[in-house]
Formats: sequence, structure tokens, C-alpha cells
Amino acid sequence: MATCELYRISTIGVCLTEILDQMVSSGVLSPELAIQSMTDALENEVKSKVSIKGHLHTYNFCDNVWNFTLQNAQIKSEEGQETVECVKIVACDSKLLTQ
Repeated sequence: MATCELYRISTIGVCLTEILDQMVSSGVLSPELAIQSMTDALENEVKSKVSIKGHLHTYNFCDNVWNFTLQNAQIKSEEGQETVECVKIVACDSKLLTQ
């Protein structure tokens, strides 16, 4: 469950939260079902893998969290490939979250 907290504050997590909030406000979902839906989606449905290559601009390691900033990054997934000017990656060891 602690791993889900990291995703909830990401852009995609915030968007999912906003949509679920709208559904609760309109009466389509109960609050309990919305919370369960988000937890299930983040734990069971997110299975995409990507490959990222780019020029490493900066990196930082603090409190067991890595921060990388890549420039001119190529992001490849099963759906295709995209080149972006700048991408920031934040990574941590999920095992540390469950301790």
C-alpha cells in the first residue's frame, strides 16, 4: 500500500484522483469504491515497461531517493517511441517503503 502513495502524488495519480473525485461528486461511485478502484488500478493494472535513453544532465541521491534529469530523452514503449526535451525521473527502493 505504501508504494501506491508514491504514484498518487505523480501526475497520473493526481489525474486519476481528480476523475474519481468527479465520479464520487456526481454519485456514480461511492467514496469507498473510488478508493478501492484507485488502489486496485495502481497495484494490478499498471504493467507498462519503458526504455529511456538520453543525456544525463543532473543526478542526486538523498534519503534513499534517486533524482535524474535527462535531456533529449528517447522514451520507447510497446506503443511506440517519443523524444522529449527534458525528463525527470524519481526512483526509490520499494522494499524500503514496506519496512
